Amino acid sequence: MSLQPFVNKKVLVLTSDGRTLIGMLLSCDQLTNLVLGATVERVIRPPDDEEASAEVSHGLYVIRGENVAVCGLVDEELDASIDWEKVRGSVIGGVRHS
Repeated sequence: MSLQPFVNKKVLVLTSDGRTLIGMLLSCDQLTNLVLGATVERVIRPPDDEEASAEVSHGLYVIRGENVAVCGLVDEELDASIDWEKVRGSVIGGVRHS
């Protein structure tokens, strides 16, 4: 499946090392290399961690295709209604290649 219909739309990318990145998809190619604009990394803390979850701004961000596990559109209205600092959850594991 091509990601071309997602260009100039807000997407969420899960990377093979378990990071969660949200940004505007500016460009992609046949190898799933992605260029995101206004990128934010969401760091979701586990329930027993005293530190609040956080969003770390990265701005323009390039992700190599081999590091993309999942890419999908973001429901911007729903996304804006969530206070991400209060969200808690388990750490997403990385991808294993065999």
